[in-house]
Amino acid sequence: MGRLGVLLLNLGGPEQLSDVRPFLFNLFADPEIIRIPIAALQKPLAWIISTSRAKKSRANYQKIGGGSPLRRITEAQARALERQLIAQGEDAKVYIGMRYWYPFTEDALARIKNDGIEQLVILPLYPQFSISTSGSSFRLIEKIWKENPELQPSQYTVVSDWYQEPGYLQAMTDLIGAEIDKCPNPDRAHVFFSAHGVPVSYIQEAGDPYQSEIEDCTKLIMQTLGRKNEYSLAYQSKVGPVEWLQPYTEDAIVQLANQGVDELVVVPISFVSEHIETLEEIDIEYREIAEEAGIHVFNRVPALDINPVFIQTLVDLVLRAAAAPSLDLERVTQMKKKIKMYPQEKWEMGLTNAAEVWNGRLAMLGFIGVIVEIFTGRGPLHLFGIL
Repeated sequence: MGRLGVLLLNLGGPEQLSDVRPFLFNLFADPEIIRIPIAALQKPLAWIISTSRAKKSRANYQKIGGGSPLRRITEAQARALERQLIAQGEDAKVYIGMRYWYPFTEDALARIKNDGIEQLVILPLYPQFSISTSGSSFRLIEKIWKENPELQPSQYTVVSDWYQEPGYLQAMTDLIGAEIDKCPNPDRAHVFFSAHGVPVSYIQEAGDPYQSEIEDCTKLIMQTLGRKNEYSLAYQSKVGPVEWLQPYTEDAIVQLANQGVDELVVVPISFVSEHIETLEEIDIEYREIAEEAGIHVFNRVPALDINPVFIQTLVDLVLRAAAAPSLDLERVTQMKKKIKMYPQEKWEMGLTNAAEVWNGRLAMLGFIGVIVEIFTGRGPLHLFGIL
C-alpha cells in the first residue's frame, strides 16, 4: 500500500468580514442550496442574494470576532489526526477540502495528486449524512474527477456517515455530562439537542436520511450517557418560506420554559467545530430567547474540536476505511435510498436547499420579481426572509 491520504470535507466559512459576500455567493451558487430550472440564472441569482444578505451576515460575524474560526479549527483537527496516524505507524497526510471557501476541495484534490497519494480516504466532518452537506461535497468531487480524471487516485474509499461510532458517542457524552454537572440541579437539567435543519421536502421527496440519522444519534447519545435526564430535539437555522424540519429551536425553547424547565443543557448535535451557528446563533440568539422565556440556566455543550477521544475516533474511521474494500462515491449515493442527486430533473426547483416545485415560467417570474425588489426595495425576497 502506498502513502495514505485523508481528505477531510467541511463547509468552510468567511475568515474576515470582507470574505462574507463572496462566501455567500459560493454558497447560493450551489444548486443544492437554491434550485432553479434555468442554469444560466444560477449565478446571477446567487449574486443578488449574497449581496442582499451580506450586511446582516457581516453583523453576525462581527459579534463573534469578525470571522469564522472554522478553517483554523479544521486545520487543527487535520494536524491532530495526521499526528495520531503517524504515531500509529501510518505514512499518512491529511488534507482539507472546504465546499464554499478556502481551502477549496478543488485545490485539495490537486495537492493530493501532486503529492503522489495512491490511497485516499474521503471523510466528511459531518457525523450524519445529508444530501446538502456530505452529498454536495461528494457530487463536487465526482464532477472534478470527471472533468480531470488524472486527479483521481488509483484507490480511494468514502466514509458516508459515522454518528454511530462508539468513540464519537463517548466524546459527546463526556462533554454533555460535564455541562449537566455544572447545573444547580443536575438531575433536573433538560438535555436539549439542536441540529441544523433542512426543508421537509428533502426528507419526504428526496429520501434524505438526515432526520432519521439525527434522531437515532440523539437516542444513542442518551443511551451512552446513562442518565435519566429528560431530553428533546429541535432544528435551527430555518431560512425561507418553505416548511423545514420541526420543532424549530426557538419555538421549542419557549415551549420548554412554559412547561417549567428552568435548566437547559444545549447540545449542537450536527456540528463538530465551533462556528457561526454555535457561537452566534446558539450562544447569543437562543440564549437571549431562553432568558426572556424564564430559563435561568443555559449551559451550551462545546463542539468537539480537537477532543482527544474524537480525534482517535477519526483515526479509527480512517484505518478501518483504508483496510476495507473500496467504497466509491457512486455506491455511497446508491446506498442513500431514493436520494435525487444533482442534476435534478428540469421541473424540480426549490429555494434554500430544495423544496418547492415550480415550472419554468414561474421561475422566470420569480427571478424578475427579485430584480424588481433590488431596485425598488420591496418584493418577494421579503417573503423569504432574505432581506
